[in-house]
Amino acid sequence: MARTGFYPGSFDPLTLGHMDVIARAAKLMDRLIIAVGQHHGKKPLFSIDDRIEMLKVEAALLGRDAGIEIDVQTFDNLAVDAARAVGANVIIRGLRNSGDFEYEVQMAGMNGEMAPDIETVFLAASPEVRHIAGTLVRQIASMGGNAGPFVPDSIATRLSERFGR
Repeated sequence: MARTGFYPGSFDPLTLGHMDVIARAAKLMDRLIIAVGQHHGKKPLFSIDDRIEMLKVEAALLGRDAGIEIDVQTFDNLAVDAARAVGANVIIRGLRNSGDFEYEVQMAGMNGEMAPDIETVFLAASPEVRHIAGTLVRQIASMGGNAGPFVPDSIATRLSERFGR
């Protein structure tokens, strides 16, 4: 059976932490779908189209390196339902710390009840990126700080443009 991974998130912005999870998940899967969630109650920094474009550019090299197909798409329903709709049998989740662990284990349990055929796999963040959070990256960039050490170069450029620097 082919292993199809589904990695959901907001990716607003795409960080080096996300890239770490994508690169490592790509080594474990035969196919990886990066799913950009649309939360209609939130105002994102980047549009859904911008986030998809950034992910396609940045993830293409990772997929090529791992020798797998990486697809980027959106979803606006339950992640487990979106995973099932694309034929995924694994949901990928990154863990930075114990706070993430508590939340993600609870979510995995709920998803397991709704879709016992889809397994959740946790990937612990590499030490070099464990401290990176999209919320903090947005805050740093919005306050004139250098977000470059936390995001791919192309994303740092977009953040600078977004905040007029």
